[in-house]
Amino acid sequence: MKQVILAAHFPGVNNHTVWSDPASGSQIDFASFTHLARTAERGRFDFFFLADGQRLREQRGRIHDLDVVGRPDSLTVLSGLAAVTDHLGLAGTINATFNEPYELARKLATLDHLSGGRAGWNVVTSSDAFTGENFRRGGFLEHARRYERAEEFVRTVNELWDSWAAEDLVADPSAGTFARAEAGEFAHRGAQFDIGGHFTVPRSPQGRPLTIQAGDSEGGRAFAAATADAIFSRHSRLQEGQAFYRDVKSRLAAHGRSPDSLKILPGVTFALGDTDAEAQENADHIRRQQVSPQTAILLLEQLWNRDLSAYDPEGPLPEIDPDVSDDSIIKGRTRMSRDPLKTAAEWRALAESKKLGIRDLIIEVTGRQSFIGSPSRVAEEINEFVQSDASDGFILVPHLTPGGLDAFVDTVVPLLQERGVLRAEYETTTLRGHLGLENER
Repeated sequence: MKQVILAAHFPGVNNHTVWSDPASGSQIDFASFTHLARTAERGRFDFFFLADGQRLREQRGRIHDLDVVGRPDSLTVLSGLAAVTDHLGLAGTINATFNEPYELARKLATLDHLSGGRAGWNVVTSSDAFTGENFRRGGFLEHARRYERAEEFVRTVNELWDSWAAEDLVADPSAGTFARAEAGEFAHRGAQFDIGGHFTVPRSPQGRPLTIQAGDSEGGRAFAAATADAIFSRHSRLQEGQAFYRDVKSRLAAHGRSPDSLKILPGVTFALGDTDAEAQENADHIRRQQVSPQTAILLLEQLWNRDLSAYDPEGPLPEIDPDVSDDSIIKGRTRMSRDPLKTAAEWRALAESKKLGIRDLIIEVTGRQSFIGSPSRVAEEINEFVQSDASDGFILVPHLTPGGLDAFVDTVVPLLQERGVLRAEYETTTLRGHLGLENER
């Protein structure tokens, strides 16, 4: 039986996070991060996952204030969590387009030392000129070149980490030395980075912090097969997950890697109840909270690419077609569809056949909970997904901050432990060890 890998995603604020619920807490207070991390550790999860963003999203020239109130720095938060957890891995999203290898390598190696080997980073890229303006780099990187930079970025960071061997940190009073003279020396000459010097942080407990990648394009899959230890996948349906799993795992041999060296972890949501029927009621309630009338209009605007603020959320779809020009009203977020006219036609047909207004249609087409049911059903489905090679585990995204994971840990985790597919106690000390990966030496 494969072991189920579990990670806890701190949801932050987006249209899936029900910030308006009375049980919702702060998205930026350290107490919220602490609560979710300690809950995950109580459930013997593998790691805590923190998303990041380099700019607040905008729509129609305004901050997207329905779902964005702040984006604290990931590494700062994770460093704080290292002091209040003992076993849980600590991974954060960090942009390879708007950072430099030396600076990031130092920060991640430091987190790995502070946490005793529990650091990880999710490599993301951006060709977004809107985000780039925060760095005075608007539009500087062509879309096709973002993975070129990211691939060399990861390679350079690994070279920096590898510039210290495990035996380079020594204390020899008789010789008057504390470390080997050549320790940390590096020189990287490449198309993206031309740097040389001495890396200041000795070899960390994992050797290299865990590398996660989230791209799903052809370039993203190739990048992950070459460089990543885990993939944050979007394929949370069984057959889609199996196809993605087969495709990515089949690419590893070309890089001299085994299938077990890369873990596939879809991001998933859940709704629980004492019975399956009650869970479905809870799921329907959550979806209506997630898609408020205001949110329904804004999500519709993201497809139509027009100001639709005058439309009734409970009324029919606009008769006018989407604006397909390159001038998008959305900044900092990917447009909803590559073919807006085709998608709009499909939505109109669905709305007509089911007699749906705008809000009910958006609830119908923009997602649902991945796992809905009693704790026993959810545990069974999670285990089936992993044992049938649709994934190696999951990154759970609760709809509430910070207590959205509590019920899962209290009711589903014990059932997975009874099945023998989730640890009852931590048996390893590093994040790589939790995932069954060797530390890099």
